[in-house]
Amino acid sequence: MEPQLGPTAASLCPGRPHLLLWVSALSCCVPSLASPSPSLVPRIRTSYNFGRTFLGLDKCNACIGTSICKKFFKEEIRFDSRLASRVGLPPDPLPSYPANYSDDSKTWRPMEISRLVSKQESDISDRRICASAAAPKTCSIERILRKTGRFQKWLQAKRLTPDLVQGLPSPFLRCPSQRLLDRVVRRYAEVADAGSIFMDHFTDRDKLRLLYTLAVNAHPILLQIFPGAEGWPLPKYLGSCGRFLVSTSTSPLREFYGAAPDQAADLAYQLLGVLESLRNNDLNYFFYFTHVDAGTFGIFNNGHLFIRDASALGVIDKQEGSQAAAGAEESPDIFSCLVSGCRAPLPSCDAVPEKQSLVLVCRRVLPQLLQGKFPSPVQDEIDAALARCGEDASPDPEVLGAASRLKDLLRPLRTCDPRFAYRYPDCKYNEKF
Repeated sequence: MEPQLGPTAASLCPGRPHLLLWVSALSCCVPSLASPSPSLVPRIRTSYNFGRTFLGLDKCNACIGTSICKKFFKEEIRFDSRLASRVGLPPDPLPSYPANYSDDSKTWRPMEISRLVSKQESDISDRRICASAAAPKTCSIERILRKTGRFQKWLQAKRLTPDLVQGLPSPFLRCPSQRLLDRVVRRYAEVADAGSIFMDHFTDRDKLRLLYTLAVNAHPILLQIFPGAEGWPLPKYLGSCGRFLVSTSTSPLREFYGAAPDQAADLAYQLLGVLESLRNNDLNYFFYFTHVDAGTFGIFNNGHLFIRDASALGVIDKQEGSQAAAGAEESPDIFSCLVSGCRAPLPSCDAVPEKQSLVLVCRRVLPQLLQGKFPSPVQDEIDAALARCGEDASPDPEVLGAASRLKDLLRPLRTCDPRFAYRYPDCKYNEKF
């Protein structure tokens, strides 16, 4: 039996491809699948059928050819058999779904499919796009977005320049430099022949996909242009389209709030190190968070801490500075308002202090991880350093000094054993680890 789309999704996909509309199929009824083998690798084609139902890939082909679809069709992504019953549970779709990934059909690794925006935000966004063109509540999203003034400028552009992203709501694009935007185009994984700073090899749909992703959530773009394989604290990008992302699996930091003292010390030490690398790195970019919570950071099964959600991560090019023209901010358009409404203009790039991410983490994350974990007087010293680190009124040098003191306190509290596989057994022979 073929899966049936809900009335909104069905009307969105009548006989021709429409960009990103396959995500609307999440409101559909998911039929029961045949019970597969209890193995982590279900029977052949189960994932294909499930992917069609889950993502609506049989109804809209706007994402066909992208990395996420290729992996489904080639059976490189397979779901655990226990997942099927969970996906169809209304009315609250899950924010992420566990699965397994392989590029050789022999070795399987855990990964997850994550929503870049919530189901409610997706529905609001669809209605907002239709309303922007005075269309009925169900419409061709691709057709409307193609007619916008912003996209017409993208169609004519040979190079991604700051004026083309002016007014988009992502912190990533708050202070765009030409060097940063060239990096986006050169490393965009969803087109063939990536490597050029020019967009000559982009089709119209490629440009619309990139623009839409930048407007909705820049997290997948950050994973592509600052990959973990090059030492950046981000998970591996496996594919994306529209409002979904496939990446390597991590456990959110909130699951470790009850961790043993040595593990809590190790995670806190790593987190402070990550923030330090975001402030100072070889490429001379300054990364800062506009918001953090317990889901912002995650841990791989080897104990290594990474940024799990980079949607609130801004980037300032310390080498070139922001090249957005002063006073050139465009009036809000539909791409400025796709997710959470038209946001107020962001303050100057010069107003972002070096301490910003440290203050947020020391206030909202580290206290829950380190509270009451150690005997006095060590705990008292940790609490005092946390308080100074989280003081927004203090000048940058005082906050940075408090963070350095906190690292010094945490370092001897870490242990060297196989639980910390990301640095074991190196930690037995080298104090650096």
